[in-house]
Amino acid sequence: MGADGTETVVFTDGSCLGNPGPGGWAWAVPDGPFASGAEARSTNQRMEIVAVIRALEALEGPVHVNSDSTYVVNCFRDRWWEGWKRRGWRNSAGKAVANQDLWEVLLELALDPDRPVRFTWVKGHSGNEMNDRVDILAVEAAAAQYGVSGDRFVP
Repeated sequence: MGADGTETVVFTDGSCLGNPGPGGWAWAVPDGPFASGAEARSTNQRMEIVAVIRALEALEGPVHVNSDSTYVVNCFRDRWWEGWKRRGWRNSAGKAVANQDLWEVLLELALDPDRPVRFTWVKGHSGNEMNDRVDILAVEAAAAQYGVSGDRFVP
């Protein structure tokens, strides 16, 4: 999908049971491939970034990323990354940029001049079928590591 130059639409999401805690990530292409995975100890923000990284690693050609993470979308829409790099990976308050290790990987994938990638924010938990699907996959991936009993997390 997308290798022929057509844009592949993908939805991504991250989840964390506790923050930090067991994390999960997921991506899905409407009527196409999907994937999810987990990390034993992470944060919601890290899982949001990992979801996009995994999608871009798996998909070829131009990609349109849809995410409910303003953290991820605003980085590209508002070009936060330019300031981070200019300031030596410091944010506007002069503090170290959180999750720099993941941002560096994502920037390399998303800013590849030979592969257009664009980002759109979608409202979470608003009835968007694909956003709901990746949310469920990410939560299930996080929960599957330790088990969930009813609505209660059981480490």
